Amino acid sequence: MKQKKELIRNTIIIAIGRCSTQVITFLLLPLYTSILSTKEYGEYDLLNTISIFAIPFITLLMEEAMFRFLIDVKNREEKKRVISQSVLFSIFSMIFYSFLILVIGKIMHYPYIIYLIFYIGASILSGIAGSICRGQGKYKIYSLFNFLSSFLVVLLNIIFIAFIRIGIKGLFLSYILGNTIVSIWILYLLKIPRYISFKNLDKSLMKDMLRYSIPLVPNSVSWAIINLSDRLLITYFLGLGVNGIYSIANKFPTIINTFYNFFYMAWKETASKMVKEENKDEFYNNIYIHLKHFLVAVSLILIGVLPFVFPFLIKKSYADAYIYIPPLILSIYFSNLSSFYGGIFAAYKDTKIMGSSTIWGAFINLGVNILLIQFIGVWAAVVSTFVSIFIIYLFRSFKIKKYVTLEKDDYRFCHIFAFSIILMCYYAEEKFLFMIGFMIVICYSMYINQSFIKVFLRKMKIIS
Repeated sequence: MKQKKELIRNTIIIAIGRCSTQVITFLLLPLYTSILSTKEYGEYDLLNTISIFAIPFITLLMEEAMFRFLIDVKNREEKKRVISQSVLFSIFSMIFYSFLILVIGKIMHYPYIIYLIFYIGASILSGIAGSICRGQGKYKIYSLFNFLSSFLVVLLNIIFIAFIRIGIKGLFLSYILGNTIVSIWILYLLKIPRYISFKNLDKSLMKDMLRYSIPLVPNSVSWAIINLSDRLLITYFLGLGVNGIYSIANKFPTIINTFYNFFYMAWKETASKMVKEENKDEFYNNIYIHLKHFLVAVSLILIGVLPFVFPFLIKKSYADAYIYIPPLILSIYFSNLSSFYGGIFAAYKDTKIMGSSTIWGAFINLGVNILLIQFIGVWAAVVSTFVSIFIIYLFRSFKIKKYVTLEKDDYRFCHIFAFSIILMCYYAEEKFLFMIGFMIVICYSMYINQSFIKVFLRKMKIIS
């Protein structure tokens, strides 16, 4: 099927651009944990989460609307109008909010306020550049963009943290410079300034784009609240040092998110193109089952390999992070399935469902967190994250039936059994059980993904 091949090709192209630098970033954890204190890393993580929370309010996620509307453009003039609406709106909104953030920061006497403003600006610029690339189907350029920006950020991190030794300021400067330099270069490479003009502003198109993007704001903000409430409550009740430990615990589940995002970037475009096809139900089901099996395999293998790699990657001062990782991995698993549903909702331009589901999730996360944090500490954040994300997953799996009927996975009970085995081995902390559990999940993961493995081996011409 043409669409499936296109999805796989675009996923691979995106992965090539991001995978190598993501691996390097992960391998730099020993550098971060040896040079930065838990308090410093906790503060950086908190500010990063705050920026994720703030950006949707600033841009109203017009870059997401730009991506979706660029897929449907038919000529150069329509492209100019779509790009102009989003870019000009984002620029003027960023200017306004920068002054607002600066005033608030000065009142609170916060030392890193300028860094935060430029950090947010770099994130917005990067989002615009990425959306323009993807909206035009230029995935090779998008892959190059991700590779260069990630590589530059990693390189600057090493320079600023390991050699110049400026700590948390180095983390900020690395991200700001890396993303800004590469984003500007990509925008000029695509000759985007030629498309941006006040003459191209269209009130009717602006309304349509805002009608699409505004419901995505509560969706994005609610995801940020789920992360931010964890960090804020941990910082308030347990301290920045404990937040640094929780941040490190989240780094490992992020590996799954990284690989899933390779797929999701391509999936949003493919899902949108399939809306008008007669065989869309069959296509959505086929992708859904394969994706689910892949996510199960990655989650199981990551939990299985952690007991072997964790002591080598993480310094002793962060060792407490170890026990929180498996439930956070399960949370990411259900989060990614929810995101898959979100790709279909976005394809039908029904973004209200995405917003309403995550709003409920955010309220539940905050409520459970507040109720439990004084009794079970960091576990409150872990439990509230899992519960809220699982409820979002259930809500969206029910609502998706409005557009497509997704078949139940025949292996769902086997998945539960496999997770039960690997979790028992993980928390037993016996080397022999580690090995047994790891071998079981490797075999099971290969079994449920055997069709994918066969296709991959044929493509590599390893088997006939």
